[in-house]
Amino acid sequence: MIALVGKIFDGEKIIDKGTVIIEGNNIIKVIEGVETPQGAQVINGDFIMPGLIDAHMHFFGVEEDNVLSWNIVNEIDVAIRSTRDMERLLRSGFTSVRDLGSKVATRLSYLQNKGEIIGPTVIASGYSLAITGGDDDPKDLPLDIAQRLSYSFYCDSPYECRKAVRMVIRQGAGVVKVYASGAFSQGGRILPGFSLDELKAIVDEAHRAGLKVASHAYGKDALMNSILAGVDTIEHGLGIDDEIASMIKEREICYIPTLATYEIPFGQPNPERENLIRRHFTEDMKIAVAHGLKIAAGTDYVGSKKRAHGGNYREAVLLARYMSNLEALKAITSTAAECLGLKAGYLKEGYKADVIVVKGNPLNNIEDLSPSNILYVIKDGRIFRGYGLYQD
Repeated sequence: MIALVGKIFDGEKIIDKGTVIIEGNNIIKVIEGVETPQGAQVINGDFIMPGLIDAHMHFFGVEEDNVLSWNIVNEIDVAIRSTRDMERLLRSGFTSVRDLGSKVATRLSYLQNKGEIIGPTVIASGYSLAITGGDDDPKDLPLDIAQRLSYSFYCDSPYECRKAVRMVIRQGAGVVKVYASGAFSQGGRILPGFSLDELKAIVDEAHRAGLKVASHAYGKDALMNSILAGVDTIEHGLGIDDEIASMIKEREICYIPTLATYEIPFGQPNPERENLIRRHFTEDMKIAVAHGLKIAAGTDYVGSKKRAHGGNYREAVLLARYMSNLEALKAITSTAAECLGLKAGYLKEGYKADVIVVKGNPLNNIEDLSPSNILYVIKDGRIFRGYGLYQD
């Protein structure tokens, strides 16, 4: 039994001085005041809160950050580097992540569930779904080789898309990731992705299997198609306007703006990219907050040198520009858990004991979520030392 004593953020509100009591992998009590059951291991901390959640990331295991590297990297290297990244994420305070397309995440999820590797819970999409010649199709390679090396299944037509959903389910997917548009990875303008009919087929097949659908969407056409198709989360969401935001709100779709990835330079200068990102950091976010969208934290970090796992707390820092620190904490815990369908993200009786002990007070300074301030991580009934207890 473990008793955590200190200021508590329970996923909704603050308890100035309270106790979280954990038995096994479950929270059995959260109270105001101090209660330390006999025989319990007692940990006193400045700030006790649910484990952090990254709702959009990738275990690519690459050094260079470009579409060709993502596809041709040796899969043994990906597995070794990603296993290392799993522990890095956990000791940085992340107890759950959602991988939206990679070659190894379904296996990481399986091995973590079995207790064979240390790391956060992984909700994995398996391969992402994309059109032939789409966002993550390395066109410098012959098509048959590109498909063989890719972490995406290419599908064209509603029938092929239904089969692709069944293929990722066969891989062990816990979510389905689709490209409703292109992005910046191929340079130039944003290219179209799936048509509305294709997206509807994907959503229908995924929902029949009880899986949520996450849609990568840049621009109004892709956003509108995603909404009309019935997706569950919109990823990136560059180019929303009041009409789109109203529809997202009405349908209770989660909005995951992945701000952290856009503060990092990517490839050659691209005026279109720069304009869209500038708008994303201003108008898009103002519209999303004004309409009261359910905003969850996701970084789109991939494990490269530029977007290394461990610094994923940056998304909360950036979200705090547009909302209070309390709301940013919700975005990276309870709101993210709700968007992913996890019974986590809260410190409540009966919930999973995914808990972190933080040095400082993120309500006053959101930077206190950095790895150097994570003292302890409680995950799967075990106590792990966070990076805040390691000396350089």
